[in-house]
Amino acid sequence: MAPGHVAYGLAAQYGLRIPAETVVAWERGVATPGERELTALAGVLWCAPGELLAAATTLREHRLSRELSVDDLARQLGMTGASYLRMEESGRWKGNERQSAALCRALGLSAAQFLTATGRDEELAELLTSAVTTRWQAYVRPVAKIVPLERGQIQDVLEQLHADYQALMVSTLSWSSTGQERSGSTGDAGRAFLARVVEQFWRTAGV
Repeated sequence: MAPGHVAYGLAAQYGLRIPAETVVAWERGVATPGERELTALAGVLWCAPGELLAAATTLREHRLSRELSVDDLARQLGMTGASYLRMEESGRWKGNERQSAALCRALGLSAAQFLTATGRDEELAELLTSAVTTRWQAYVRPVAKIVPLERGQIQDVLEQLHADYQALMVSTLSWSSTGQERSGSTGDAGRAFLARVVEQFWRTAGV
């Protein structure tokens, strides 16, 4: 179907006056249809709304791919539609641990997808960096607050990451002391490890 045909279908079937230029912008990814527009577009194209989305990364995209309304999802989470919508639009999740677990079930989110969708990737990276470079025990509870995993599993993963980091630092410092390594490479090795710490967290957790 040409963009003009799609625009005609949106108007004839759903009463949406969308110019063909807007349809082209949607196709190119330079504009995003609203929820009503996406549902209508899926109807015109005879497909599910989720099939029109790239890999979902936001709460809204995950919800639309599951064809859930705001109120339907909010009801499953035990909150009002208005409360959920505020968090979805801001990209900052503020639900409690029970609601976070319910959100993962309703949207089929892995723990890693949950962190990305709720805008907490950077927060997790900061916590993990502190955990591997200081006392990891102090970070079990803060990490558990934002990651939907069992606390015992988080404890095991943080302990392993801390041990890996300390072993890396000891090995690198020992190598440096022989004078065979370039100045500053210890810091480079540490920074490289920290750059991978979130990825290793999920891998170690088996997620």
